[in-house]
Amino acid sequence: MSFGHRLSSSSVCRMEDDKIGALTLSLICTYCLLLVNGYDVPMTLLESAVDQGAVCLDGSPPAYHFSPGFDSGANNWLVHMEGGGWCTSIQDCLARKDTFRGSSKYMKPLSFSGILGNRQKSNPDFYNWNKVKIRYCDGSSFTGDVDEVDPATNLYFRGAKVWLAVIEELLEKGMNKAEKALLSGCSAGGLASILHCDRFHDLVPENATVKCLSDAGFFINTKDISGAESIASYYSNVVGTHGSAKNLPSSCTARMTPSMCFFPQYVVPEMRTPLFILNAAYDAWQIKNILAPSSADPHKTWSNCKLDIKQCSSDQLETMHGFRSQFLSALPVLENSSIGMFINSCYAHCQSGSQDTWLAADSPSLNNTPIATAVGDWFYGRTMFQKIDCAYPCDSSCINRAED
Repeated sequence: MSFGHRLSSSSVCRMEDDKIGALTLSLICTYCLLLVNGYDVPMTLLESAVDQGAVCLDGSPPAYHFSPGFDSGANNWLVHMEGGGWCTSIQDCLARKDTFRGSSKYMKPLSFSGILGNRQKSNPDFYNWNKVKIRYCDGSSFTGDVDEVDPATNLYFRGAKVWLAVIEELLEKGMNKAEKALLSGCSAGGLASILHCDRFHDLVPENATVKCLSDAGFFINTKDISGAESIASYYSNVVGTHGSAKNLPSSCTARMTPSMCFFPQYVVPEMRTPLFILNAAYDAWQIKNILAPSSADPHKTWSNCKLDIKQCSSDQLETMHGFRSQFLSALPVLENSSIGMFINSCYAHCQSGSQDTWLAADSPSLNNTPIATAVGDWFYGRTMFQKIDCAYPCDSSCINRAED
């Protein structure tokens, strides 16, 4: 078996055990995961931010990973924000405080791949850019801003300060001379890329080409299977706990209750900066936590379906098709729009950070166009990619998986 770069973890690790030995399969999968994981990038602790009050939930300094650009990409910047959900209350945030989701003390090394990859063949449009991953340790998509610190909990809600401190650090490292810049993120980071997009545009050089990419960050406002508005209540608690209202786009908060401005469908139509929306219409996180959260499924009838879409009953699939229809209705109107769009019908969550979904021999595609090509064509203006997939299970290119 050849171990060329076109081999992806998904294609090999989905082979049946009866085709190759179990030990061989294990070794191949381990090798493939090393390829997919990319290259190690050291972590920088932004100690100077502590004096500015820009800290993680536990008061530790923010962190980011930086891979310098080179050659024609030396003055181009890709800033990617890590995902990881949100915390909705004091108790909920306390549970994060002593983990890597709330403290840089517990963060482990990570590797860059996919859109952050450094090989031209596997990331042709961004491989030689300055690439940054901002670590996520505030639980509010970088929107929190509460000055007071309760001595009983020692929790800091300073996500907005963290984001600004890191961006200012990057400006000093050379982003103040950026010719091209892309703000991106996955999941909660994908939402942050929408909420902070216009502000990011305002902070980089005026003559730079600036755009934003939201990967699995287009969370929609809809009822769960019990009829409750659980996600609206959830986001209201996030905004209230973190004091996020003043850091949400004013174009939205001037018209709506601030917590509604956590939903991209109410923010995107008023954005000034071009945006690319990369999302699965059957987004695994949204199916598990917005459509069928545990609170709406006390008898766990959706448990198997949420783990594997192939295990869904016909009724459950019909409900998921209904969710897809609502998701598509929430998307912005594309006529005369600078918005790029790649909406596939995979059961997945985040597709830009792994090589097998970003650009590989068997990566997801629409109209025979993989995600990396679609995003690159849109960013560079080669074509305005705006494609929406047919309904599940029509797309054979999908890599369906339920990881958050």
